[in-house]
Amino acid sequence: MTLKHQLDDIDLNILEIISKNARIPFKDVAAEVGVSRAAVHQRVNRMIELNVIIGSGYHIDPKKIDYKTCTYIGIFLEKGSLYSTVAEQLKSIPEIVECHYTTGQYAIFAKVYAKDNEHLKDILSDKIQKIGGIASTETFISLDETFRREVPIL
Repeated sequence: MTLKHQLDDIDLNILEIISKNARIPFKDVAAEVGVSRAAVHQRVNRMIELNVIIGSGYHIDPKKIDYKTCTYIGIFLEKGSLYSTVAEQLKSIPEIVECHYTTGQYAIFAKVYAKDNEHLKDILSDKIQKIGGIASTETFISLDETFRREVPIL
């Protein structure tokens, strides 16, 4: 049985509501879904235990804390088998906020925030490109984030 089959329509409705506003009080979710506040609390806790809901918190606008350059970096590896070793080292670079093992041209695709282009150059030359197993990188600077959203629930 897939995880999707472990969730019923009430769970999916709760997910849809809280994915749009994580700070909404459970009493408001309960009123909208038509169940008790305790039921919402129990269902959310169960979905956390099932890793349907991963993490919680606030989205921070990087520009408001002086990270003005958003970049995507395609990383070529000397050998695909080096992925785990390289990924572990990339994890230690705090400016890398996402890292994906991909098909296609790059073995790894990473999202990086830098304070400016000089900071980006330092991240690339002094951190990323010094990792053993990385053959080369290709950098794409994002000019604007048009939108961000969660996957559709219903």
